[in-house]
Amino acid sequence: MSPEVRALGLDEVLEILPQRIGDERGFFSETWSAVRFGELGLALTFVQDNHSYSAAKGVLRGLHYQLPPFMQNKLVRVVKGAVFDVAVDIRRGSPTFAKWVGVEISARKWNQLLIPKGFAHGFVTLEADTEVIYKVTSPYSPAHDRSIRFDDPDIAIAWPVPSTELQLSDKDRTAPLLRQAEVFGVAEGRVRR
Repeated sequence: MSPEVRALGLDEVLEILPQRIGDERGFFSETWSAVRFGELGLALTFVQDNHSYSAAKGVLRGLHYQLPPFMQNKLVRVVKGAVFDVAVDIRRGSPTFAKWVGVEISARKWNQLLIPKGFAHGFVTLEADTEVIYKVTSPYSPAHDRSIRFDDPDIAIAWPVPSTELQLSDKDRTAPLLRQAEVFGVAEGRVRR
């Protein structure tokens, strides 16, 4: 039951499509397997699972990341509803620094997004009552938690929900621009062996 893996154009950001086996009762899907992902060259040890619920369309969370030594690889999936999920390269010295990639992740599509260390992450809900589950390779550390403005003009993310309809936390609304943010070098952390 190896998943299908698609490169999305930024170093190590991958869309993963787990297989589903179904019958009249429903389906079964292996959404994470250390053995199968290891066979694909992805050696990850997840230490925490997070579950996010958003009541409305237009809830934007991000762009979030953690500084070393608590940088995180994330495996993000949606179990109800849909999001537009974004990864932004924030590794100074990277040829794709400040570039982003976005993909719709939904319960309907049954896809996942693997976001490596060195990338900021955010999403906006495309439907009400959306639930997102994501695995991380380092625990949450408030002292290392950082954010970048969702509307930073140097990144220029094309969010699919009009800015007038977005719902943000105060933390995300007042986050610094990338040029003012604490980030790290390109050599920090790798996903692939």
